[in-house]
Amino acid sequence: MSTPVVIEDYDAHWPGHFETLRRRISDALGSLAGAIEHVGSTAVPGLAAKPIIDIDVLLQSDDDLPLAISRLHALGYEHQGNLGIAGRKAFRSPTSEFHHHLYVCPPNSRAYLEHLAFRDHLRSHPEDARAYERLKRSLAERFASDRDAYTLGKTGFIEAILRRAKPFVSEHFPSGARIVP
Repeated sequence: MSTPVVIEDYDAHWPGHFETLRRRISDALGSLAGAIEHVGSTAVPGLAAKPIIDIDVLLQSDDDLPLAISRLHALGYEHQGNLGIAGRKAFRSPTSEFHHHLYVCPPNSRAYLEHLAFRDHLRSHPEDARAYERLKRSLAERFASDRDAYTLGKTGFIEAILRRAKPFVSEHFPSGARIVP
C-alpha cells in the first residue's frame, strides 16, 4: 500500500532542507552538474505541498550520466531509470535524508525546462499558485490513497500553466527548446 497523499502548509524550513541536499549532491557531482535546482511545490514560497523536496540536476554533458549515476550511488541513491518520463533519470533518495526526489537531466532536457518554467510561473503569479494549492488540497482529499489519480488530476492545470510559460523557455533557452507539444 502506498503512503497517503498529504498536503501540508508551507514550511519555511524547506529551502534549508534543499540547500543541505544541494551541497551534498554538488560535492559528489562536482563539475558534472551544470545546475542543481529546487523545483516542485516546496520551491514556491507560501505554497502548501507534500513535504517532499524535488531536486533537478542538469548535467553539463550527456556523456556524464554514467559517472553521475556512480557518484550518486556512492551517496546512497538508487537509480530508477526514467520512470516513464523522457529527459530525466530518477533516483530513490537515501532513507537517512529528508524525504526528496532527485532527477538528473541531460542538457536541454524538456523535463528540466518544464520544472523550471512551472516553478518560476507559480513564484511570479500568486493567483495561479493559490489555484494550484486549492486543486492539490481537493485532489488529496478525494484521492488520499491513490497517488496516480492525484497526479493525473493535476495534469490539466500544469499543462495550461506550461502553455502560458513558453516565454520563459525562449528567454532562458534561445536555442528553441520546446516545453509543450
